Amino acid sequence: MDALFLSRIQFAFTAGFHYLFPPLSIGLALMLVIMEGLYIKTKKESYKILAKFWTKIFALTFAMGVATGIVQVFAFGNNWATYSKFVGDVFGAALAAEGIFAFFLEAGFVGIMFFGWDRVKPSVHYLSTILVAFGAHFSAIWICVANSWMQTPSGYKIVGEGREARAVVANFFDVMLNPSSLERISHVLLGCWLTGSFMVLSVSAYYLLKKRHTDFAKVCMKIGLIVSSVVVLLQLIDADWAARGVAKNQPEKFAALEGVYKTEEKTPLTLVGWVNTKEEKVHGIQIPGLLSFLANRDFKTPVKGLDQYAKDERPNVGLVFASYHIMIAMWGLMFFGTLLGVIAWFRGKIETSKFTLWYLIFSVLFPFIANQTGWLTAEAGRQPWIVYRVMKTAKGLSAGLSVSQVLGSLIMFVFIYSLLLSLYLFLMNRKLQHGPVNLDDDKVYSDPYKKSN
Repeated sequence: MDALFLSRIQFAFTAGFHYLFPPLSIGLALMLVIMEGLYIKTKKESYKILAKFWTKIFALTFAMGVATGIVQVFAFGNNWATYSKFVGDVFGAALAAEGIFAFFLEAGFVGIMFFGWDRVKPSVHYLSTILVAFGAHFSAIWICVANSWMQTPSGYKIVGEGREARAVVANFFDVMLNPSSLERISHVLLGCWLTGSFMVLSVSAYYLLKKRHTDFAKVCMKIGLIVSSVVVLLQLIDADWAARGVAKNQPEKFAALEGVYKTEEKTPLTLVGWVNTKEEKVHGIQIPGLLSFLANRDFKTPVKGLDQYAKDERPNVGLVFASYHIMIAMWGLMFFGTLLGVIAWFRGKIETSKFTLWYLIFSVLFPFIANQTGWLTAEAGRQPWIVYRVMKTAKGLSAGLSVSQVLGSLIMFVFIYSLLLSLYLFLMNRKLQHGPVNLDDDKVYSDPYKKSN
């Protein structure tokens, strides 16, 4: 192990842990806008109870996201100082915009959203919920812009020479609208919405299985199924757009996604399989020509294989292939879960279908796994570049960084984050076991919910 390898592991660990929370908070923000919007429109107390309950879950997740996100900023300065110096004017501009225009918007209205239920007018409270949700989405957009620039850099120029060389903004709109930004923004946001909707479905299924807060759970289930039904189909369409973008802008990454080592006509798509990196072959169930069609809308046109690139400029094919196919499998499981729920709902058997309820309870894991493996696919697929075809990852490491320093901090992060995750799960379980409550007198809603519904 060297400092470079450990620094990459450390950043992957801290970034991956942080990425557990923003997708959930963004997805729940959308659900809160829908739930509170229904309350504003219908004046039914049942929808207000929904919004209050899920606001508490959002608050806990939002706090964890903020706490773990701060670490990423320090990582750029501590472990990746050379990279930060080189791209600071470009990358830093997007991060600064995220802090100024998005995070401050969330921070400015989140207090009203959490504590203003009986202190401001319902319309004012709903406006604060919308603005917090908008801020959460806007934050994701700016982060995606910054990361997309690393994938497909544009709108910059290099000034200086040697160690003093750095990238500066030449056209801010070209930086913001780089070739992969729009497709990545949509793909990430749809993943966030799936995370929020499946969290609602999972909790609703748990309450229905336990026969607790059943009226509350049925309303949540209905909203969750409507959102997941729409979003899971949109994600399929968006995935095709995103994949074609990768094929155009990062062809070696696209080849790694399906383990295409050899450039040949009728390039197959692998449904299930594994990569033999020594023999440079993929074993599994393949459909000839399908990858060619998905990339080029032509069954014969070959997909450019890894044989067109030097071996030291190829990503880790085994890792990228596996993470990509796991992500796709998670989409399939989410689609199946949504289908099960919709069928059971229309048959009027959602409360008695134990298999469906158990499936939906565990389905909350699928979007989290999809988000993590999708992120891993995008980042590992870009390697060995930290800025695609501009700067290699090995060149971005801080000078003078020792193995003991990185290893020590990595162990510290593992310990602290394990405690944070334990605390988060404990508090989450406590809130879920408590169920929907009146935030003023802390009494569980049961009969009042039934009357209002």
